[in-house]
Amino acid sequence: MARSTKTQKALNLNAAHALLSRGSSVAEAATILAQERGISLRQAYRYLQGARAIGRAIPVGQPSVPATFKIPRDVLAQLRAYSRHSGLPLSEIVTRAVEKCLTAAHRRGKHG
Repeated sequence: MARSTKTQKALNLNAAHALLSRGSSVAEAATILAQERGISLRQAYRYLQGARAIGRAIPVGQPSVPATFKIPRDVLAQLRAYSRHSGLPLSEIVTRAVEKCLTAAHRRGKHG
């Protein structure tokens, strides 16, 4: 069986949170979650445990897709150093930087 994506995990956690918020018992919620989400009962209990620990719904991000591009070696070295220092993955740093650049371009009226 394939591993769940981050998006699927977030959706499953939110479904578990919703069931618990409606007052369902853990056993009842696990059965419903397993049936509705197509997961094992054991996994449903894990999601319910996670939902109880978090105590709220979590944001669901868009699925990530791989992208290949070239950047100068010194920029990559700086990026990796920043990643180590900040604890953020490279993809998160690049995504934030690109989003910031695109937002600034949009504000200046440059839409590509």
